[in-house]
Amino acid sequence: MGAGHHHGHTGTGGGGTAGAAHRGRLWIALGIACLLLVAEAIGAALTGSLALLADAGHVATDVIGLGAALFAIHLANRPTAARRTFGLARAEILAALLNCVLLLGVGGYILIEAIDRFRNPAQVPGGLTIAFGLLGLALNGVSLALLMRGQRESLNVRGAFLEVLADALGSLAVVAAAVVILVTGWQYADPVASLVIAGLIVPRTLRLAGEALEILLEAAPRGVDPDEVREHMLGVEGVREVHDVHLWTITSGMPVVSAHVVVAPEVLGAVEHERVLHDLRECLGGHFAVEHCTFQLEPAGHARHEAGVCH
Repeated sequence: MGAGHHHGHTGTGGGGTAGAAHRGRLWIALGIACLLLVAEAIGAALTGSLALLADAGHVATDVIGLGAALFAIHLANRPTAARRTFGLARAEILAALLNCVLLLGVGGYILIEAIDRFRNPAQVPGGLTIAFGLLGLALNGVSLALLMRGQRESLNVRGAFLEVLADALGSLAVVAAAVVILVTGWQYADPVASLVIAGLIVPRTLRLAGEALEILLEAAPRGVDPDEVREHMLGVEGVREVHDVHLWTITSGMPVVSAHVVVAPEVLGAVEHERVLHDLRECLGGHFAVEHCTFQLEPAGHARHEAGVCH
């Protein structure tokens, strides 16, 4: 019986997690969010706009969420330890879930306040509200441009991106409501805009939460079919059977696979053993972008001794 192991370069011990490459952009987005929070808080106080206040509250969650994302990246890229063999890479997924909780909380608060504003409408000055809304839209646009690429690569960065995106949409809703109030005097446009903000936040948040939970529950990475992985491995010369295949994700950009591989007797020799391991790694890395993989090469019949122990 033999064993093979391979570490890729995406883990904490190599080039860092996927989110680490975008740390600088997250810091800039955090600075923009802090500036915008102060501006919109002042604007909400001056205008009495619920939509602007709701947007300011959401910017506050942006600050918390971006800070959490940066802290998680710091933890995730610390060296591994004896008791934490994958380091703290999962911290990024926990940060993404924290962003989901914050976003859902903001959505619920906006909903409650909007219902109350329908019952007790308030006078909102349209012109000043438009100015603050446009400021928020411009600053959020800069942050979105900074985080656009990173959100495709890292679930943690995507959580931060969705925070900023929802806020940008909120700023747009604020401007639209203020224009309606300015042109028609219809004050209900303010709570309607608030409901639109809530409606934009919740669905995206639930999708992000679902992806984060899939990782925490160690589901197979999206887009990777375990049966297809097994079939590719069976195509390697000398491989007779593949069982106990496990695929999961530690954090964004770090998929992992382990498998027991039954091989022909001649493969257990030193030269063939190395060749099969190399071919298996090429198979997974080339077709499925899985660089962190562990294989146990074993002779036929060995699986009978694993019942109740290895699954």
